[in-house]
Amino acid sequence: MLKITQETLGVGFIGAGDIAILHAAAVKKVPGAKLVGLWNRSQDRATARARDFGCKNYANPEELVSDPAIDAVFVLTNLESHLEYTKLALAHGKHVLVEKPVGMSVDEIQQMKTLADAKGLTVLPGHNYVYESSMIRTRELVEGGDLGTIVSAYVMYNIHHPEEVAKRYPGVVRQILTHHSYILLYLVGAPVELCAMKANLHYKEFQEEDIAMVQMRLKNGALAHFCASFAADDHAADPWTVMVKVIGTAGSTRYSYRDHVEIKPGLVHSQTYTAYAGSVANEVKHFLVDCLRLGAPPLSSLADAITAQKMIEACEESIRTGSVVKM
Repeated sequence: MLKITQETLGVGFIGAGDIAILHAAAVKKVPGAKLVGLWNRSQDRATARARDFGCKNYANPEELVSDPAIDAVFVLTNLESHLEYTKLALAHGKHVLVEKPVGMSVDEIQQMKTLADAKGLTVLPGHNYVYESSMIRTRELVEGGDLGTIVSAYVMYNIHHPEEVAKRYPGVVRQILTHHSYILLYLVGAPVELCAMKANLHYKEFQEEDIAMVQMRLKNGALAHFCASFAADDHAADPWTVMVKVIGTAGSTRYSYRDHVEIKPGLVHSQTYTAYAGSVANEVKHFLVDCLRLGAPPLSSLADAITAQKMIEACEESIRTGSVVKM
């Protein structure tokens, strides 16, 4: 793995949408790292973001990846273009952080992995939740046997999204259950079978699903459950806004968005869920410091992204056929 030893680690963004705001703030917090510049398809937005971030606005992505001042490229564009820009950055010898969902298919993610491996470069998939300290601690407890035999795991998401926001995404199966999938892989491993259902309950023009649920069986016989919903917020006591639980015969753990909430609008949410921005900052720090400076691997790899994509495609097959799908 190629490590970066120069004093300043240069970063470039391909894509300057809302998520770029969190990534720019995260880069700013890393000592010795600098956001050199960005490119965005809409030059009006690119100009505004470059001014806000205090960085260069490149004329095209080729100019950005060719700049020797840039060591790492963050691919923050729409899902359909992730493969194109990741391959472009790797071809120019740049390390890459690529937002999730990483690719449109297993084959796309495998292409990224094959090229990165051949060049000795790091590609970190944007699996930001696993960089939370509570997630890392949960994995330690599971691996150490402190929770006993794992009985069940739950990953819940209930955050209402207006239709104009939801239309930016491919539906909750790909947009949200991808998060759920890599979280489950990181904490307790892959399922051996699953079944899924979805519905569209209140969007009119947007035809994709606004809620989906998945039931799974793990290798040891334990059961897991996913819920991903843009349909409604959970206003109950101790709401399941974003909740992760792992329950074992000797103990259990919990991670919740509700532990850190600011009463002000977020990027696309009615409130600011501080944990989300924090997880992006932790992810960026791990990428730039642990991976690129110290040579450590990502906590969740492209191999994990491939398995997560297989889970998503299994969910889609289960929905399409109304059947339990073996993994």
